[in-house]
Amino acid sequence: MPESAIVCVDDEVAILQVIKEQFVRLFGREYIFETAQSAEEAWEVLNELDDENINVLIVISDWLMPNIPGDEFLAQVHTKFPKAIKIMLTGQADDEAIQRAEEQANLFTCIQKPWQERELEAVITAALKG
Repeated sequence: MPESAIVCVDDEVAILQVIKEQFVRLFGREYIFETAQSAEEAWEVLNELDDENINVLIVISDWLMPNIPGDEFLAQVHTKFPKAIKIMLTGQADDEAIQRAEEQANLFTCIQKPWQERELEAVITAALKG
């Protein structure tokens, strides 16, 4: 069983389904891939992974979500999981939100929606290589 996880947070189920299909196609079962539809649900997933001593490698978050913007969520994630790579996947974030995420969450990059599978593969591969 994989000992490392990638978590994707987006309030749109269709986005989560597509990205999960792409991850399985690109990376097989090399990593645990978890999804969440809100920051609250993501925290449940992240804490459960942490309790099971599963390394959270990457957290991908939409920016426009209910209750908390993605840059703020990723900053909170950075506080608890500073080694996790943070990526924003969005069609809505403005330059200021991206800059806040870079400063407060050590944002690796921002992928604009709609994304191309090759772009996602290149970003994740680069992130994993460190």
